[in-house]
Amino acid sequence: MCMYPVICNVVFEHTQLVIMEWMLWASGFSASSTAEDVTQGIDGTGLTSIVTGATSGIGFETTHVLASHGVHVVMAVRNTKSGKKVKEAIVNEIPTAKVDVMELDLSSLASVRKFAAEFISSSLPLNILIYNPIYAYGQSKPANILHAKELTKHFKESGVNITANALHPGSIAINLLRYHNIINGENPDPSKLVYLHHFTGFFVQNLALFLIQGAATTCYVSLHPQIKGVSGEYFMDNNIAQPNSYAMNAELAKELWDISLTMVAP
Repeated sequence: MCMYPVICNVVFEHTQLVIMEWMLWASGFSASSTAEDVTQGIDGTGLTSIVTGATSGIGFETTHVLASHGVHVVMAVRNTKSGKKVKEAIVNEIPTAKVDVMELDLSSLASVRKFAAEFISSSLPLNILIYNPIYAYGQSKPANILHAKELTKHFKESGVNITANALHPGSIAINLLRYHNIINGENPDPSKLVYLHHFTGFFVQNLALFLIQGAATTCYVSLHPQIKGVSGEYFMDNNIAQPNSYAMNAELAKELWDISLTMVAP
């Protein structure tokens, strides 16, 4: 029996900087495609999605795009005050948007269990789970791929129609704005901006464009009909990509799975 009977698609994100050509691949989309490009014409009415890290950056853009396509989005956030401000901003722009805010601190298993219990009690379905990690990006990168592959194996063994995929937001430069919430309208404090690879002012000036492109792969994997039935894959720039051999190690995936089960055991 499957332990996750209500999840239809599980999406994991991680990030790094790579240099590559922007070109159209098999999906018909590329690194320059935006989240709106890859979801054009798609109706998500009736679907419910949990999005972690949804108050800023790619998490916010993902929430905004999914809500604009009719998906009922549950923002799973540490700071519910910020979450409510983001919800208000989205609903003001999209009056028909269905957005809820629930407290979730992924660094605390007690918080995770509390969130899960509250979500189950809401009686909402769960069609899309988007895990948007905000801690230890470099370490979470291979772990997310390994976990998606092992989760896919368990889903198949259980005979359930659930998919799990890992993704990279793409070759778009990503800034982890840990202390600055753009949506709140706060003035950024340069001393609190965390840059990857020492990005320059060009990045800051083009942040909005980077975010709508950076959220594209997440939205593509979450909603596009091309992904129906696809599981255990790694996506980048809105296409299936090949991770390094380390992230393809089946024995390592099982070891990570076993360790994870031990860690989350009651």
